[in-house]
Amino acid sequence: MKGWSKVFKTHLQYQAEIVKAVLQDNDLPAVVVDKKDSNYGFGYYEVHVAADGVLKAIKIIQDDISFE
Repeated sequence: MKGWSKVFKTHLQYQAEIVKAVLQDNDLPAVVVDKKDSNYGFGYYEVHVAADGVLKAIKIIQDDISFE
């Protein structure tokens, strides 16, 4: 995906979708990239944002999102 950068990576789809939703609520276009192998069940999900929103996205993820 040219012009997009990874800002989050997880093995759990729901976490990627939550991160995507929070970023979109903060006016940052975001997409989930599925890198999971459907046949074997391993892999991960990545959340990507436009390159000009990377710093803002990382700050939002660090400050506003916790899965613990």
